[in-house]
Amino acid sequence: MTISGQLIDLFSKRTYPAEITVTDGIITAITEAASAPAVYILPGFVDAHIHIESSMLAPTAFAQMAVVHGTVATVSDPHEIANVCGREGVQYMIDNSKQTPFKFFFGAPSCVPATGFETAGATLDADAVAKLLNSPNIWYLSEMMNYPGVLHNDPEVMAKISAAKQAGKPIDGHAPGLRGSAAAMYAAAGITTDHECFTLAEALDKVNAGMHILIREGSAAKNFEALAALLQLHPEKVMFCSDDKHPDELLLHHINKHVKRALLKGYDLYDVLRAACINPVQHYKLPVGMLRKGDAADFIVIDNLSDFNILQTWVDGQLVAENGKSQLASIAPSIINNFSTNRKAETDFGIPALSSSCNIRVIEAIEGQLITNELHLPATIKNGCIVSNTDNDVLKMAVINRYSRDAPVALAFVKNFGLKHGALASTVAHDCHNIIAIGVDDVSLCAAVNALIDCRGGISVARSGSDVDCMPLPIAGLMSQLDGHTVAMDYTRLDRMAKELGTPMQAPFMTLSFMALLVIPSLKLSDKGLFDGNDFAFTPLTLT
Repeated sequence: MTISGQLIDLFSKRTYPAEITVTDGIITAITEAASAPAVYILPGFVDAHIHIESSMLAPTAFAQMAVVHGTVATVSDPHEIANVCGREGVQYMIDNSKQTPFKFFFGAPSCVPATGFETAGATLDADAVAKLLNSPNIWYLSEMMNYPGVLHNDPEVMAKISAAKQAGKPIDGHAPGLRGSAAAMYAAAGITTDHECFTLAEALDKVNAGMHILIREGSAAKNFEALAALLQLHPEKVMFCSDDKHPDELLLHHINKHVKRALLKGYDLYDVLRAACINPVQHYKLPVGMLRKGDAADFIVIDNLSDFNILQTWVDGQLVAENGKSQLASIAPSIINNFSTNRKAETDFGIPALSSSCNIRVIEAIEGQLITNELHLPATIKNGCIVSNTDNDVLKMAVINRYSRDAPVALAFVKNFGLKHGALASTVAHDCHNIIAIGVDDVSLCAAVNALIDCRGGISVARSGSDVDCMPLPIAGLMSQLDGHTVAMDYTRLDRMAKELGTPMQAPFMTLSFMALLVIPSLKLSDKGLFDGNDFAFTPLTLT
């Protein structure tokens, strides 16, 4: 097979007319030509850090959608399903991914559970992580979120890092807000990347410590604007990632969005494409083609350097997408899950007030960020209970242990979700994926939660106690068994319903999913209680 066009050579930083010869999935010759068609050929895009589970799709269904946008590979952390199903969940992702030519590269989850302050469905200790790292199907140690454990030489944390070093595999980081000498200590332990930087100054501290920075633009966390200058300052240290990508957005774009935005800002074409195509392959030592003789034939064809429309995507010499349509076959995935809680009663969501007035700690959600703030606000008390206040946009929030039949409901309050009535609930709740819900009243909260218990996982919207819509996610309570377009349409429907309840959030379910993520400061809620991410300890709802 031969294909001709304007070849974008990211190593020589040249673009020239060429003919590419592919034999048995390998580029066997690249011949410079006097002329070639007015299309551009470049290496395929690589998402340098993503949780496939957050797309709500099995890997095979994710691949069908991603190839349309020019993505040929992902560096995938199966941390989410591992927190639900343990090693069996990791193996599930590997097995499913092998049914498609798309290139998935999974890591060994380093933090299952992420902390001891929440209930997960499984535990991966240092011995289990070491066994995973010795597998040829595991390419790196996934994000080390327990950065306090790194800084304080926690034996279990350091044993996992040591296992990665012994296996000769990179170690991913996760240290939001870490600066200066603390960032340098973190990097010195062997951590090589970070995707949690939310300021340029923080990113520069970590670059100076020797780390690579992943510029993240996902469905909830959006750091592109803050970090884009790294493409000019340190192009050799930058990669692009989405981290978490909901199906409605994956229908529209993937890493190609990073590329277009960077080029519109005037950054150098070769530096931008280096971040999108080359740096992840070299850093993680991936068997992904970089458009050189002897490489796998993993490349894309685009129409021009302005619109950057993807005309074709090739993986191992196979045409997997053309003119906006995937050529990959639909594959019905098997089902794996871990779900055991009982239905709840309306009374389970009540918060008795200990006095006629008090102040409470409130989680302040921030659009486009995983971090939250801690607010101290007067409680709204009715009939002896602390309740939501839609006038002040302070809503009740609940987290329910999905792995225990009779565990109590953990309750707190959150600001900026903006619901005027009803409730939202989800079992996509980082990192342990218990049931998380917010609502205006206890009847709606209970209805939204019970809808998910009935279907053993999913997302739901309760307009009232009797009017509930739900999208089941039978694979671990995280993923659908349906195709990407169907899931995207179902998700879009529930997203629209959530916004009809009053939320101004661009991605309310994605933002909700991070309100239980204890390793991201400042204030979050686990199934065991309200948690202060700065002090790394539980904290009471009411203020003394």
